[in-house]
Amino acid sequence: MRRHVPPTSALQAFEACARHLNVTRAAEELRLTQSAVSRQLAGLEALLGLRLFQRVRQRLVLTPAGAAYAPQVRASLARLEGATLELLAHRGTGGTLNLAVSPTFGARWLMPRLPAFRTAYPGMMLNFRNYTTRLTPMDFAAEDVDAAIILTGTAAPGIVSHDLVEDARLPVCAPAVAAMLRRPEDLSRQVLLQQTTRPRGWVEWLAEARLEGIDGLRGPQFQNMAMVAEAAAAGLGVALLPAFLIEADVACGRLAAPFSQVLSGDMAYRLIYPEVAEEVPALRAFRDWLRRQAERSAKRRV
Repeated sequence: MRRHVPPTSALQAFEACARHLNVTRAAEELRLTQSAVSRQLAGLEALLGLRLFQRVRQRLVLTPAGAAYAPQVRASLARLEGATLELLAHRGTGGTLNLAVSPTFGARWLMPRLPAFRTAYPGMMLNFRNYTTRLTPMDFAAEDVDAAIILTGTAAPGIVSHDLVEDARLPVCAPAVAAMLRRPEDLSRQVLLQQTTRPRGWVEWLAEARLEGIDGLRGPQFQNMAMVAEAAAAGLGVALLPAFLIEADVACGRLAAPFSQVLSGDMAYRLIYPEVAEEVPALRAFRDWLRRQAERSAKRRV
């Protein structure tokens, strides 16, 4: 047993008692004797060094500590039960993955490739949640997420990271706007569309292009990358966008890339997950497939 993880039987007894506030009903649900449930509760309280219940007129009442602990225990037991049922249903050959994915990357890069994944792994279910930028690292367990595909730099300790697509950005705009951009210096007369997840992108690009006298922070801000691309296509200004995102639009003439100067860096779209999940069969299969897709994508761009 891990040092701070009580036995599952004790947690089940506590959760049932917290829900019923009655040892007899909890014992009936768990198919145990009342004395067995009482011993489980006593052992859990001794292990934690905290009182979880008080008896008031022959009735259980949760202490503040017990009231705070109960919903956490209930959620953890539910996740454990769900994982077990999932394993039994697929006998280890399929499974379900809950993925947090950057919306634009998911829509533009990942979704067109998923039919191939479904063909290769017909028994596996992928659930998707939009990843939003946050100030603190993702808590995979609390958010009930197995892995994430996000734009990120260096991975945090305890997190496995696999590079998928480099965040290499270049200026793009509507063809009519591109016709007015003969030299990079002409950007001084254009609106620079700003993307909030890389707020200094234009400043960095202008520095690499050795352009002075242009304010790289001016221009309207957009949080959603797909919206920035649409604004550029509508002729509202010049955007600095990842090459993978605008390949199809440039190929069909909807967008134009007037300059070849690319802004790179240590940021990339990466698959990340906790080290403890590295040997989960479903995650391992998805990881290997995803890395193969990324390698093929990179070869096509060369």
